[in-house]
Amino acid sequence: MNETHDVWMGYLVSETPAFTVVQSPFLVDGQRVFGADSDATTMAVAALLHRARSDQIEQVSVPSGVDEVALAVSCKVSIPSEEELETCTWDIMIGEEAIVVLARRDAEVVIPNLDVAVDGDAELHASIDAAWEHELNAQHVSQGAFVSEAMYAEGASARLAMMGQQCSDGVVWPPRFGTADTQPQLTRSVSPLGTVLSWTQLSAAGAPSEFSLRAPLLGGLKTVLLELDDGPKGVFLLVDDEEHDVNIGDRVELVLRRLYAQEGFMRYGLKGRLV
Repeated sequence: MNETHDVWMGYLVSETPAFTVVQSPFLVDGQRVFGADSDATTMAVAALLHRARSDQIEQVSVPSGVDEVALAVSCKVSIPSEEELETCTWDIMIGEEAIVVLARRDAEVVIPNLDVAVDGDAELHASIDAAWEHELNAQHVSQGAFVSEAMYAEGASARLAMMGQQCSDGVVWPPRFGTADTQPQLTRSVSPLGTVLSWTQLSAAGAPSEFSLRAPLLGGLKTVLLELDDGPKGVFLLVDDEEHDVNIGDRVELVLRRLYAQEGFMRYGLKGRLV
C-alpha cells in the first residue's frame, strides 16, 4: 500500500497516496485520547500540513467538531459550501477515539494498528477534560485579558498561518500594519522553527487567569522566548501534553494547540514543542 509512518507535530502519522491518518500517542484504558491541549482541530491541521508536502490541497470538507476558521487559516485551504460539497475531492473525518483522517473522496481508508503509545494518566485526563468543559461553558468568564471572537478571527490569519511582512530591515511577524518603512511590505511565510533564548516556569498560582482551571492540574506552565529562524522573536507557551526539560539553545517548532476558551468559544494558537 506504500504506507509511510512519521512523528509529526507531536502526533503519530501514517500516510498513503490516498489518505493520511493522524493518531494521538496517548492511551487511557486501551483507547487513544487527546493530549491536554489537543483536539480534532489541531490534529486535522497536522494532517493537512503533513499532506501539503506532497499534495496541493485547496479545498477540504470538515465535519462537526473541527474549527473551520482555525483550520482554513492555518493550512490556507477553503471550506466548501453546501453547493460545492459534491465536487470537493478531499474530506476530513473524525471517529470516537483521538484519530483524524484526511482522505481523497471515496478512498478506502484503513486505520493502522500502531503499537506506539504513551500510557496516559486516567485521573489527570478526566480532570483536564472536565476543566476544558467548564472553560467552554458560555457562562464562564475569564478574569484576564478579554479577546472577542471578532478580534481573535481578525488576527488569526497572520498568526496561525505564520504570514509576516518582508520589510527593508527584516521580517516582521505578526504583521504590524503601522510600521514605518519606505519599502513595500510583502507578505511572506515565516519558518515555524526557532531557538530558545530564555525560558520561565509559571507556578499554578502565578499563571494568568485564562489558564487558572488547568494550570494547577499541569503543575504550572512553561514559556519560552524564541528567536525564529527567519528573525522574529516572541514568547510562547510550551505544549501541555509533553514533559519539558528546557535549556537555552534548544530547538523548538511552533504547532497549533488549544490556548483557552472564552464565551464558549475556543481560542487556538501556536505553542512551542521541543524537537
